[in-house]
Amino acid sequence: MDPTNPLQQLLLRGLGTGSLVAERLRYVSQEWVRSGKLDPSHASALVDDVLKALRGESPGLEEQAGRQLERNRDQLLQDLGIPLQRELDELRGRIDRLEQTLRQQQASEG
Repeated sequence: MDPTNPLQQLLLRGLGTGSLVAERLRYVSQEWVRSGKLDPSHASALVDDVLKALRGESPGLEEQAGRQLERNRDQLLQDLGIPLQRELDELRGRIDRLEQTLRQQQASEG
């Protein structure tokens, strides 16, 4: 290996960066599993899919991973009994309609 050859240096740095990314991705996915953000059965598949995408082997992976993470997040929130934003928005709308109905009834009575 010639240390003065910029092409060889670039290649080595690229391989090193790829290895670091793969290692970090595995670590992060394990942390997500530990914290309940990611289903253990999906962790290795997620890592494999992301690494394939980085190598240009699987188009559309970002969308798939995003949808899977959203499903896992929504399931975790549901398990914890925490409402989703859309559920809160729906309840706010219902409260607004009830308040409006109540004001209209009070105005017609009074």
